[in-house]
Amino acid sequence: MAVVFQKTKGLTDKQTHYCPGCTHGIIHRLVAEVLEELGVLGEAIGVAPVGCSVLAYEYFNCDMQEASHGRAPAVATGIKRVHPDKVVFTYQGDGDLASIGTAEIVHVAHRGEKITTIFVNNAIYGMTGGQMAPTTLIGQRATTAPLGRTVEHSGMPLRVSEMLATINGAAYVERVAVNTPANVRKAKKAIKNAFQCQLDGKGFSIIEVLSTCPTNWGMTPIDALKWLENNMIPYYPIGNLRTPEVEE
Repeated sequence: MAVVFQKTKGLTDKQTHYCPGCTHGIIHRLVAEVLEELGVLGEAIGVAPVGCSVLAYEYFNCDMQEASHGRAPAVATGIKRVHPDKVVFTYQGDGDLASIGTAEIVHVAHRGEKITTIFVNNAIYGMTGGQMAPTTLIGQRATTAPLGRTVEHSGMPLRVSEMLATINGAAYVERVAVNTPANVRKAKKAIKNAFQCQLDGKGFSIIEVLSTCPTNWGMTPIDALKWLENNMIPYYPIGNLRTPEVEE
């Protein structure tokens, strides 16, 4: 009998710890499938810092390195410079990358380090209990903003991809979402392009993935997908922001 669908070799058999409805699992699978399809699974080294993905080393079937909160880009830089032939990537949430790790991601892009970052944006701190993140939307409630985020108190939500797309060392920047089957397919294509950018030695690449957090949003998984579409995508529009071809 012909096999029409099977689990990617890029993931282990370990059951994940993610909450029901969390889309980290989808993003994990996309990254794993891309590494397998590009034939670089045995050459890949992932870096996961503190956050919901802190146990990613148990799920990705490749070498993984743990990093301190926000410091994954610095650790990945060291790994890539020591092993330039390896495919090095970071897997980071928005509380990690856009808050404590802001300087790290800006300077790794500025230096044009040949690594790939998977940036999971669910507009809230997930692992630590639902605090407001730099990406939390105006009016969105969090444990540290029970009445909702306001411009007067916290400023506007940070659009990381738009910021990084202005940096010359960032060769490939794209924002995607995983709330519908069609968007999942587009997300996989973007992730593959980002890793191909690294393989071609073009420079730094980052894919921002709009994701859900039903638990800390206080929603059902289905309602969370709708909320992402109706609230996150309008403020964080999906699409390509920078490609190597633009510079040619």
